[in-house]
Amino acid sequence: MDTLTIAITIISLVLGLAIGFGLAKYLEKKNASKIIQRAKKSAAGILKEAKQEAEGIKKDKILQAKEKFIELKSEHEKVILSRDKKIADAEKRVRDKESQVSSELARNKNLNKDLEEKIADYNHRNDVLEKKQEEVDKLHSSKVQQLEVISGLSAEDARAQLVESLKDTAKADAMGLIQDTIEEAKLTAQQEAKKIIVNTIQRIGTEEAIDNCVSVFNLESDDVKGRIIGREGRNIRAIEAATGVEIIVDDTPEAIILSCFDSVRREVARLSLHKLVTDGRIHPARIEEVVKKTSKQIEEEIIEVGKRTVIDLGIHGLHPELIRIVGRMKYRSSYGQNLLQHSREVAKLCGVMAAELGLNAKMAKRAGLLHDIGKVPDAETEVPHAILGMQWAEKYGEKPEVCNAIGAHHDEIEMTSLLSPIVQVCDAISGARPGARRQVLDSYIQRLKDLEDIAFGFGGVKKAYAIQAGRELRVIVESEKVSDEKASNLSFEISQKIQTDMTYPGQVKITVIRETRAVNIAK
Repeated sequence: MDTLTIAITIISLVLGLAIGFGLAKYLEKKNASKIIQRAKKSAAGILKEAKQEAEGIKKDKILQAKEKFIELKSEHEKVILSRDKKIADAEKRVRDKESQVSSELARNKNLNKDLEEKIADYNHRNDVLEKKQEEVDKLHSSKVQQLEVISGLSAEDARAQLVESLKDTAKADAMGLIQDTIEEAKLTAQQEAKKIIVNTIQRIGTEEAIDNCVSVFNLESDDVKGRIIGREGRNIRAIEAATGVEIIVDDTPEAIILSCFDSVRREVARLSLHKLVTDGRIHPARIEEVVKKTSKQIEEEIIEVGKRTVIDLGIHGLHPELIRIVGRMKYRSSYGQNLLQHSREVAKLCGVMAAELGLNAKMAKRAGLLHDIGKVPDAETEVPHAILGMQWAEKYGEKPEVCNAIGAHHDEIEMTSLLSPIVQVCDAISGARPGARRQVLDSYIQRLKDLEDIAFGFGGVKKAYAIQAGRELRVIVESEKVSDEKASNLSFEISQKIQTDMTYPGQVKITVIRETRAVNIAK
């Protein structure tokens, strides 16, 4: 292909491209004008529709505004009508008040008029009375003068003689009347007192509550005795060491005897034996575990007994510590008489006697129940039990009348209320019944307590138990503080102390027990 042909071809292509570009521009311009025309028509339609819609909205708003105006207008009219009604009611009340005030004024005027008339009448009558009184005084003076002339005595002398004669007569009559009244009061008071005491005793028919120092533990069979004793007596020794109670195993069929002066220890031993026999596992480790659990159970039972007692007697608001002390009375005795039963009996007697005398029966019961709480402590104190009980009652918020009745029932302090002699008399009634108390038992228990207290006075002593009716004192010491040599010396020192400080029948055997334990836990 030659150069000319190529040039022609190129020129043709360029001309074709130019013609095509121009034609495309023409067509694009034509389409753009059509699109603009259509847009203008559409805009005109939209504007027309917008105007029509605006006209509709305008009409709706105008209608809504008119309706709102009518509604506000009606509400305003209602408010105006209500206000007018209130104003009218107020005006009516004012008119009624004015008419009422007018009638009151008229009535007051009439009353003032009547009062003035009465005052005038009173003044007139007063004047008349004054004139008559003057006439009476003049007549009285003339009569007195006439009597003085006739009798030869002045009015003052005659009055003095009359007064003296009347005074002597009245004094003699009064002395005779007073003497008769005193004699009658004494006779009546003695009769009433006897009547009240007899009625009170008859209404309280309680049984005699005497504590013993032994308890019988019944067994299902004699085979159990051997299990309780254990190999070479190790079980029975473990029970005695843990509880401080002497266990007597003799020929009595299906029974063993628990001997101890302390009721709490004896009850712990009895319940522990019951649990061990029921469970069947009886060995030293199990015995110690059961005794510890039983001791906690006894403490809970003490609180429960105290609560039941105050509920039965109708006593309310007693301090929890006083309730616990009342519960501990169950395991205390006074001259062989159970302290809780004695206190319940005294409380009932006090309630009946106070009711007969017209006093506060509930407060009398309260004082009667608490009168012996000073006997509950284990350790002996130099303070009398009545004073100690009064101090406890004051500490735990009891009323002064109750505190005085507790402290004065053995005449340690002066009685300041009527409850005090009532508690004293009822305490004597409860303790004076035949068979209610045993003097020998109380001195015996005191001797056993003194034996234990002497042992506790030495260092290193962990536990001390007086057993075999006071013929043996078992002392358990701490192995860390007391060696074997010192244990022997301690036994001798305790025996010398007992020999020097106490009076007792027969001999007292002092056994010092020192036990070493090594305890480890396998994990």
